[in-house]
Amino acid sequence: MFYASGRLLAAREATTLYAPPRARGPALRGKRRELQIPWHLETPSYDSLTGQRTRPGVPPARRVILRKGRMPPAIGGGLAGSELRPRRGRSVQQAARAVSRDVVPEAATRKLKRPAWSSRRFQAAGWWATLAVVTLLSFATRFHRLDQPAHICWDETHFGKMGSYYINRTFFFDVHPPLGKMLIGLAGYLSGYDGTFLFQKPGDRYEHHSYMGMRGFCAFLGSWLIPFAYLTVLDLSKSFPAALLTAALLTCDTGCLTLSQYILLDPILMFFIMAAMLSMVKYNSFANRPFSAPWWFWLSLTGISLAGALGVKFVGLFIIVQVGLNTISDLWHLFGDLSLSLVTVGKHLTARILCLIVLPLVLYVTIFAVHVMVLNKSGPGDGFFSSAFQARLSGNSLHNASIPEHLAYGSVITVKNLRMAIGYLHSHRHLYPEGIGARQQQVTTYLHKDYNNLWIIKKYNTNTDPLDPSFPVEFVRHGDIIRLEHKETTRNLHSHYHEAPLTRKHYQVTGYGINGTGDSNDFWRIEVVNRKFGNRIKVLRSRIRFIHLVTGCVLGSSGKILPKWGWEQLEVTCNPYLKETSNSIWNIEEHINPKLPNISLDVLQPSFPEILLESHMVMIRGNNGLKPKDNEFTSKPWHWPINYQGLRFSGANDTDFRVYLLGNPVVWWLNLVSLVLYLLTGSTIAIAMQRGIQLPAELQGLTKLLLRGGGQLLLGWTLHYFPFFLMGRVLYFHHYFPAMLFSSMLTGLLWDTLLRFCAWALAPSPLGRRIHMVGILSLLLATAYSFYLFHPLAYGMVGPLAQEPESPMAGLRWLESWDF
Repeated sequence: MFYASGRLLAAREATTLYAPPRARGPALRGKRRELQIPWHLETPSYDSLTGQRTRPGVPPARRVILRKGRMPPAIGGGLAGSELRPRRGRSVQQAARAVSRDVVPEAATRKLKRPAWSSRRFQAAGWWATLAVVTLLSFATRFHRLDQPAHICWDETHFGKMGSYYINRTFFFDVHPPLGKMLIGLAGYLSGYDGTFLFQKPGDRYEHHSYMGMRGFCAFLGSWLIPFAYLTVLDLSKSFPAALLTAALLTCDTGCLTLSQYILLDPILMFFIMAAMLSMVKYNSFANRPFSAPWWFWLSLTGISLAGALGVKFVGLFIIVQVGLNTISDLWHLFGDLSLSLVTVGKHLTARILCLIVLPLVLYVTIFAVHVMVLNKSGPGDGFFSSAFQARLSGNSLHNASIPEHLAYGSVITVKNLRMAIGYLHSHRHLYPEGIGARQQQVTTYLHKDYNNLWIIKKYNTNTDPLDPSFPVEFVRHGDIIRLEHKETTRNLHSHYHEAPLTRKHYQVTGYGINGTGDSNDFWRIEVVNRKFGNRIKVLRSRIRFIHLVTGCVLGSSGKILPKWGWEQLEVTCNPYLKETSNSIWNIEEHINPKLPNISLDVLQPSFPEILLESHMVMIRGNNGLKPKDNEFTSKPWHWPINYQGLRFSGANDTDFRVYLLGNPVVWWLNLVSLVLYLLTGSTIAIAMQRGIQLPAELQGLTKLLLRGGGQLLLGWTLHYFPFFLMGRVLYFHHYFPAMLFSSMLTGLLWDTLLRFCAWALAPSPLGRRIHMVGILSLLLATAYSFYLFHPLAYGMVGPLAQEPESPMAGLRWLESWDF
């Protein structure tokens, strides 16, 4: 079966046509020449030896069959002559060597017959039928039991809730760009979900709420990964068996299946990554038809897919790097082709700038414009952003607000740190635990608006009420010494020489005193950055610092997350090193003082470029600060390729419906072996070719495909895996799956090529003619059987755990670290 298309293609390429006796040209006039060119000149094909795509009307191998004793036809003698004409920049010796390599014995062609027209139609029908079967199996496995379990699983808590926010137009904060959540919200809206489900915690049942639209959308995109991988490998390897093996590996992988069945960003991200990879490979395959309609289509689709990948997660940067490296290499080869003018090279450069830079950038900015336009209501993410940003959100206390312009004694205020994603100066009645500095009231920063963020600004040397109508208004000025009294607990903002909870060499900040009465360690000097003494302090616009009067340290936030005793809020310290950083600069946001006139805040609303810049700064800082939650199974990058540890999606005991994210071990370990084998095989071939060792003609095409196509896939795996070793944020098992797609494609291409090598080496024996087919079938059957064994991991398990003898998964817990 796997050799049918190869034999048919070889037969076509060897079909002999005769040049007419009246052919023009001195070398052909009055003589008969046999030209080995394909009879199906109107369609492109692939060379069976080199694996290169050929142009319509051009013989794949450019072979010329000459009668014994005849010289090659002269240049200009019809089609053969045009193919033998040396290109500009090629030497005569190179052209001569090309002709000598193409001469083959005439007797080899006499045994081959012209294939029937029906055979060609049968081949095309087989191609489409195979693609249809691959796609059908992909959709069938992803949509099977999609409604189970009917409760929240793992990160559906977050991304389902964010989809609800879009439906309700409520602003929120997330560490990822908005496209994935926007699409989830759109899918929910179109499928009848009203955005009222709370998505509070894993295990909560959906009941009457419509969740299948959002799951179905993710499964739909996840189902396309397999046809995309199939077509990518088919184009890189020119081999149906390699593409079919790749499709089988991904179809039968329980990990890819699990990720595709839930309301997550991963299937959306991988969809755009694979779409970008396929589009890049496709437009490369049209390199001999530049600026044609298909070439423009695939080049533009590459740019659209890049914008989609980056718009879902910043991990999309990795596929952008891969496409960028491929583009640089492509342009470099075009620049070295002396048959192309500099004007043509400039057109190629312009086309790639427009389609791979300008188009993705415009689409990416458009995604954020839609995001900002839709989420126009105040929500739980307000505190992550600046006061000016919040002023544009309907329902926020700063939206269309009127507040006093200048700070005065007796005002109730909130103090916000100017560093992104730090939040408001906050305190609560809980004390620091024993052994953590002085056992006094905790002071933290909190990202959400809360009554515990309110402080009263008072003079340092009096307890009189500044709001008493009998007292005149007295404004706070740059350089004044003040006290900040926490409104809810009446304790003063305080610091002393005790060490801070997390940051060494910084001082602890606490709440101290009763009803505003404390000691001299409650005194702070308020300073406006880059201002002179005596100037009034403006709400929202003045950038201020608080200098502790006794120790000389400056109030700031380290950005470090406190342990559970600190409610996982952020640490506040007093830094004795008076560096002017955003951690130690604050502004006054909310301002309540009935004795002062109000001004409108409409003038403070930021422009769209300012919103775009601030959003990215907050996302990047939030991404770097992600820490593991309680009872979460985090992992390390070296765990991932060996399938060391999975991730529990749902359920914990024998009565729960258990779903466990774990890769099919047969698939993953075969991928791991293939990575090592490819490095060894590719290095050996590259070294041999560099040393001038001549490979047989039959193997030259295979080695070229292995090095070029496999090299692209290895680069994709490398770019999507090794950067995680450099990341400081918390990592999970699912971060490896984009890299796993590339390793599976590499596995399909590698084993098909190795089996073809073996078949060539054993060609005279009967085993040599069957080894490729038997090898591919064995890998397909092993993959399918492993899926039969491990499919309950994805579709759900009920009953005893795997370590129990009566469990249906008994004996399949091959590693102790697997917890299913």
